[in-house]
Amino acid sequence: MLIRLGYEIAIECQQQTPIISLLEIHEERQADIKRQTRVLTSPSVPSSVYNDRYGNACRRFSAPAGTFRILYDAVVEDSGEPDEVNTLAKETPVDDLPPDVLGYLLGSRYCETDHMSGLAWSLFGHMPPGWARVQAIVDYVHNRLSFGYGYARSTRTAAQAHEEQVGVCRDFAHLAITLCRCMNIPARYVNGYLGDIGVPADPAPMDFSAWMEVFLDGKWYTFDPRHNKARIGRVVLARGRDATDVPLLHSFGPHNLSLFKVWTYEQESHPAKPPLHGIDRTVGAQILA
Repeated sequence: MLIRLGYEIAIECQQQTPIISLLEIHEERQADIKRQTRVLTSPSVPSSVYNDRYGNACRRFSAPAGTFRILYDAVVEDSGEPDEVNTLAKETPVDDLPPDVLGYLLGSRYCETDHMSGLAWSLFGHMPPGWARVQAIVDYVHNRLSFGYGYARSTRTAAQAHEEQVGVCRDFAHLAITLCRCMNIPARYVNGYLGDIGVPADPAPMDFSAWMEVFLDGKWYTFDPRHNKARIGRVVLARGRDATDVPLLHSFGPHNLSLFKVWTYEQESHPAKPPLHGIDRTVGAQILA
């Protein structure tokens, strides 16, 4: 399967502003890229790429005053297989976890394990450990929160999402991550492309999305509390403790989002130009810091 994906983003800056983007396709999928443009900017400015502490590729550049656009387009090969499911996967005791996994048990900016530990144990302490417990957490979050782009708020934490019972994909991920960590199950936050491939057409098509990965039986598995089903065609951009670590754009100064278009679809079904679709500024705010 070939997936066409990319984005066009424009921001308005009052003055020259340093920017860091986490919009590069993750290293693990670089070999799957069949063709791609350079990351184009208008006006054209120099940029450089470095890897952060989580292994994400970060691009840094300086946006001039006025309108600044970033554009990228690529075709990626994908297996066409849905997310792996292993209902026999077991929890790994904390004593046996690899050192680089331990940090994903701790609280973080949007995942307040200290506030939610009691609730987590009361809800899931009786569940059989392993895949069944994680799935029970995902089911709970999926049913607890109502999804809506209008619910986007960049400051909402997991505990607040639980209280308000609304959110966007990042809120679903944060709440499930927090409940898993409370149960001593390592969980991390993921940003990436997720198109409506293998699912019924949606009037609000998917593009960038957030989900989580959980460490069971010595490996990371994908869980998606927002959709709560195995999906086809995820392309990871970045991973971290929560959304703090992986904003798609981070500006070191004020900016306004003026354009946000994303495309991700199976190439064969759309041989022509990518069907760019705009996203409301409020929605953009939930993934741009």
